Parts: sequence; C-alpha cells; structure tokens
Amino acid sequence: MSTEFEANRCDRPLSSKVEALAGFGLTAADIACVLATDEQNLKATYAHELESGGIKPTARVAESLYRKATGEGREAVTAAIFWLKTRARWKETSVHEVEGKLDTSVTFVTTYEDQKLL
Repeated sequence: MSTEFEANRCDRPLSSKVEALAGFGLTAADIACVLATDEQNLKATYAHELESGGIKPTARVAESLYRKATGEGREAVTAAIFWLKTRARWKETSVHEVEGKLDTSVTFVTTYEDQKLL
C-alpha cells in the first residue's frame, strides 16, 4: 500500500505543498491562486490533501498543548486551564457581593454575545 501511496505522490508533485497550505488555513481558491492553477483542477487532483491538510497541524498543536498542560510551571497551569475549559466544559463564573443598605433597587445585567469572526 505504501508503494501505491508513493506512486500517487509522484503523479502529484505539489501534494506536500497543497497539504501544507491547507494546514495553514488557506482556502482551495487561495491555494489555486498561489500555485497558479485552476481551483476545480486543484480540487480534483488534490482532494485528499485539501481535506486532510488541517488535521496534522491541529494534532501537533493539541499534542503540544497536552504536553504543556501535563507539565510543570506557570505555562502548564495556563495550558491545563485552557484544556479543561475546552475539553471538560469548565467555565469561569463571576460573583458580585454588595454590602450596605441601598435606598433604591439595583439590577445588574450581564450579557455575552457570540461574535462571528471574519
């Protein structure tokens, strides 16, 4: 099977570059522009690289974060908190305490809105 895989790589000389660019987050249209080729041809020839290109970098970052989170020191604490917030559904809460007597009622409203990133 590896021989077949290597043969396919030889037929597609830009497969490593396409995979890397996809891993960096570029769209198929952007990759086609960089490589001076047609987007449809790129998608037909390098479909696997375009689809799986982001998996390897994500796995490497996750591995690095995990190693930091299970390590020692200040960096480990930050990584562990991030890991637990994203993977274990931890969340931060705020508690506001007010002392004293108020002549009027006070209402605190805190809203958080999801913002779409461009």
